[in-house]
Amino acid sequence: MTSDNSENNPVDPETGAQGEAAGEGRPPLDSEDTGVVQEAEAIVEEATLADQLAERTADLQSLQAQFMNYKRRVDRDKQVDIANAKASVVGVLVPILDDLDRARAHGDLEEGPLRALADKLNTTLTGLGLSEFGAVGDAFDPELHEAVQHEGEGADPVLSVVMRKGYKFGDRVLRHAMVGVADRVGEQSADGSAGAEEESK
Repeated sequence: MTSDNSENNPVDPETGAQGEAAGEGRPPLDSEDTGVVQEAEAIVEEATLADQLAERTADLQSLQAQFMNYKRRVDRDKQVDIANAKASVVGVLVPILDDLDRARAHGDLEEGPLRALADKLNTTLTGLGLSEFGAVGDAFDPELHEAVQHEGEGADPVLSVVMRKGYKFGDRVLRHAMVGVADRVGEQSADGSAGAEEESK
């Protein structure tokens, strides 16, 4: 009898209850309950996917930012290399410009094929970014000028003589101008000197 009752009244593995009471209070899930469970599972899965998507998006944005920084750095280095190469080539041609200036001073470039060649060379180098500096009357700038001759007290020096032009390639100084400097003569001093001369007459 006992074995028959055990077979007819199975034991609930969770509560240990035997018989029909084991199944009491736990009715099977109907379709509505099943739908709620599935909906909850879908919400959890959707939230998990959203977190994963946000994480992957952040990783992608980080990689994209790193690539853009790398590309900008490569482009910047490339431009620097190009500028250095141009400056090196132009710097080699500066002594030729000195020779042409001396020829021009002697009147050898007034006409003929040499003048055309000199004009074309100057135009080409100027187009590349070469510019000359150092003219009489310019304010003395130790960043640009090499003073080898000094006159006066040096309170407000200007270029009194230019022995060799200076050249820049863009913002880079290729060669400093070799100059002589003297004190600037102010308008007030000049007027005073002129007035003194008139009074003496």
